[in-house]
Amino acid sequence: MSIGETLADARRQAGLTITQVSRETRIRESIIRDIEQGDFSACGGDFYARGHIRSIAGVVGTDPVPLISEYDREHGPLGAIRAADVFEPSTPIKIRERRSPSLSMIVGVVLLAIIGFGAYRLVSHHGRTNAAATAPTHRPTARATPTVHPTPSPKRTASDVVIQLTANEDCWVLLTSGSSGSQIYMGVVPAGSSMTWTEKQAVNVRLGNPGGVVLTVNGKRQNPNSTNPVTLTFSPGTTTQSPG
Repeated sequence: MSIGETLADARRQAGLTITQVSRETRIRESIIRDIEQGDFSACGGDFYARGHIRSIAGVVGTDPVPLISEYDREHGPLGAIRAADVFEPSTPIKIRERRSPSLSMIVGVVLLAIIGFGAYRLVSHHGRTNAAATAPTHRPTARATPTVHPTPSPKRTASDVVIQLTANEDCWVLLTSGSSGSQIYMGVVPAGSSMTWTEKQAVNVRLGNPGGVVLTVNGKRQNPNSTNPVTLTFSPGTTTQSPG
């Protein structure tokens, strides 16, 4: 069975439509249909194709590892990725929907903001002054660091849920509120990266590749004991997991 057939079969067994998978993964429906038919040309290159496979597999509840291995056998292993390759796909992405000028302007503003923020961080790291930096207007929910070493546990109260995740392998992650079901974070945490979330409510954590990560909750390491996608629930002030 091909990659696309495996994903399509898992989606149908999970009772999901292509529209629902598109909503969860933020991948266009047309690209999902192409992937299920074995056509990866609309993904924009091998880097994006692998990411789409991981995201779709995590939502439909199938293991992405053998699918990525099959993709590597068909298309060759992923080589070194340059920063330019991430922002400019090697194969132009087929855009079937008509994009308005206002959307293009928004994308340009966001890219300029990212570049400006990166320049600010570089300058402040090499030449800090005594002037106080302006505090950010919002607290980021997740923080990524380019290291596989566990980061020190942040200060927390007894009512907090502090989740730390270190990826030894690429892992698709979905965090939702345990009470309202609203999305806190969704995406692929690449190998060699760590992320930390601090929440004041119960949290559901879904891992697409639980065997490829080190998960710590309120300072205590968790052991999902599963090679398949799994959902765990953590409540404030606890360090034990319960099935999601």
